[in-house]
Amino acid sequence: MARAKAKSTAKRGKGSDAIALLKADHRQVEEWFEQFEKARNDDRKLDLATKICNALKVHTTIEEEIFYPAFLDATEDKETHHEAEIEHDGAKKLIAQIEASGPDDEYYDSKVKVLSEMIKHHVKEEEQPGGMFAEARDSEMDLEELGRQMAARKAELEGEEADDDVPP
Repeated sequence: MARAKAKSTAKRGKGSDAIALLKADHRQVEEWFEQFEKARNDDRKLDLATKICNALKVHTTIEEEIFYPAFLDATEDKETHHEAEIEHDGAKKLIAQIEASGPDDEYYDSKVKVLSEMIKHHVKEEEQPGGMFAEARDSEMDLEELGRQMAARKAELEGEEADDDVPP
């Protein structure tokens, strides 16, 4: 038991593990949602919504491709895993609607607000005591290695997003 505790503590590292990376993403998106709520200029709203949507698409991809499968394998907690996947599906549908519209859409601000609420709920579920992140820390997951894999995949995806922004 002491060995497992030491291993879990060692996984926490210097903030470069998978959970630290995911939490940093959460804080960044929360900040952009707050800025969006205060924004009065349509160009600013569009810029922030674009940042939010792009960040969430990258975040959900690294969770779904790397973190969630490792979580399910290590914990066998299908209920938590499946709930997180379903929450992602709902968010992705709303992201697509936001990306297909703009600040001139009378529902635009409401869509971003609802997305914000969905993400707040999802983050709370993951980060709460006994939530997915706590369960992951208590498991045999190699959070440092997962963090490296996720950071590499995130950089790759962000490069693709940047390429999409460049006009032909």
